[in-house]
This record gives sequence, C-alpha cells and structure tokens, in this order.
Amino acid sequence: MIEDKTPQKTSISQLGEFGLIDHLTQHFQITQSSTLKGIGDDAAILDFKDKKVVVSTDLLIEGVHFDLAYMPLKHLGYKAIVVNLSDICAMNAKPTQITVSVAVSNRFPLEALEELFEGITLAANHYKVDVIGGDTTSSQKGLIISITAIGAADENEIAYRDGAQSTDLLVVTGDIGSAYMGLQVLEREKQVFLVNPNSQPDLDQYAYLVERQLRPEARTDVKTLLHALEIKPTSMIDISDGLSSEIMHLCKKSKVGCNLYEDKLPIDPQLISVCEEFNIDSTTVAINGGEDYELLFTISINDFEKIKANPNFTIIGHMTQESEGIHLITRANTKIELRARGWNALEEE
Repeated sequence: MIEDKTPQKTSISQLGEFGLIDHLTQHFQITQSSTLKGIGDDAAILDFKDKKVVVSTDLLIEGVHFDLAYMPLKHLGYKAIVVNLSDICAMNAKPTQITVSVAVSNRFPLEALEELFEGITLAANHYKVDVIGGDTTSSQKGLIISITAIGAADENEIAYRDGAQSTDLLVVTGDIGSAYMGLQVLEREKQVFLVNPNSQPDLDQYAYLVERQLRPEARTDVKTLLHALEIKPTSMIDISDGLSSEIMHLCKKSKVGCNLYEDKLPIDPQLISVCEEFNIDSTTVAINGGEDYELLFTISINDFEKIKANPNFTIIGHMTQESEGIHLITRANTKIELRARGWNALEEE
C-alpha cells in the first residue's frame, strides 16, 4: 500500500472564528508585569504605572509588502512583529505588548496559518513581548496582517524626530542596504523559477543578504547600549523606507540640514560583491534601499568621545543649519543634494 504524503490541509471554516483564535493563540504566554489581562476578554488591560506608553501600528499586505513566492510564512510572521517593534525602538522605548490581526482568503488552510503564527510566537518569545489580542477575518484576495506594538519609557528617555540640533552628529546602527539586495536576489531567483520550475536556487553565497530581507531583527538592544554610554539621542527614527528618506524626515521635523558622508556608510562586504554582480552602485543601494530596520539617530557633538570607538554605531554625518540643505558628500568630496528615493507605499506604478 502506497503511503499518501500529501500535506494535510484543514479548512479554517471548520473551526469558526473563535475556535481559530483559540487554536492559533494557545501558545502565547504572558511575561510582562504591565499585562494585567491579555487575550480572552473584550479588551486587554495594561498597567504602566509611572511610564509613558508608546503605540505604533503597521499593515502588511500580500503583493504590496511581501511575496509568498519566496517569503516562508514562518519568516513572515517573525518579520511582521520585527517591523512593528522597530518603531517602538525608534522612540528609544522598550516594546512590551503586541496585538495581531489577520485577514485570510479561503486559499489558506489552517496549516498555513499555524506556520504564520509559529513565526509570530517565535518573535514574541525572542523579544519578550506579550501578544494581548487582535482579530481574524476573511479576505477576498490574499493575506493581510496588521500588528499594533505597545511599549513603555520614562518621559525623559523618549526620542522624537524633531529634536536634532544643527551641530549634532548623525549616527546609524549596524549596516545598511543589505535587505534591499537580498530582495533583488530573491526576485531574480523567482524569475528564473518562473521560466524553469525545476531549477533549484543556490543562495548560499547570498545568505547574509537574504536573511536581512526575510528575517530582520529589531534593535531592542540600542536603548540599553545608549543608556550604558550615558547618551540620550536628540532625535531618532528607524530605517524602513531607506536611509535618504529617513534623514529627510529628521531634517524636516527638526528644521535642520545634513551632510552625509559616502565614505562613512557602513556596508557589508557581501553587499559590495553582490552589487558588482548586479552592476548596481553600492552607495545608491545603501542610501535608498529600505527594510534594514536599523536605527538612525542624532547625538550632541559633546558625546563624540563616548561613541566614536563603539562597534555598534557608525557616525555617518552631521547636521547643519537648515539653510545649508541636505547633501551627500562623495568620496571625491563632491556635494550632491540628497533626494528621497526609498520605498513609497502609495507611489503609482
């Protein structure tokens, strides 16, 4: 007798909405003392006592923000949490809770949602945030995920976008541009697969870039690192839409200009080699590619000595008077006006 190895597919309609919620949320655990009541009632109850509450929300839509041709559902669940926690980190706050809402079409069986929620659970456990609620509903087409992230911080710790001064230094965490090139590699392999479905992509040489795209990490460590250095950022933002776009956000809100130095950009060696393979300028990728989820912030020039040798941070420029504008200073010492060419979700095709 031949064993049937066809993966089991359970229709989510068999469970009903509340049965589905119970099934998908059974592994979530409460770890935060500020969570008085999580999933299971009409609303969650939180108690932050003397802390300020920070809230952010994001939508992820199939075909706009992700492509399931190469994005595994487990990775998608993990990434959906990361991109929201990153917004909390960008306020110099600590993420504590999230809500998860999902709309799915009938092409998704229960097992697919289990994969998605496995990634969500993994991220929640890794970052020690409580899943305290959400919603499930049907979608006419595709998968839609909405995450709301909640965090806390002392009032004097919170960093806004509008606090940069004209003499401040511009600092970034980690490296930039890698997630964008990871996406280019995946898109190329998708096109090869569409032409020849029997081809198996060899992504080993692109492992770091692909991981930066499929499974980024939120910089929840930065708040602690800066606190240890006794540095309070004067302004802060996360790099989701591209470095150039984020710099312009800081400048606009703070009413300052900026000089960004090309030779200071932190670029991974694998990015440089893959840019050569794709015949793309690595600087263009570094300043315009999005989804790195690193943090970009300004600090007082008086804090230079505290941060200059720290491997977690790179000083990439300095702020100027607003009248001086926003520029990239090239390796050849040429001054080029910086333009926002990063991701724009509402841009027409």
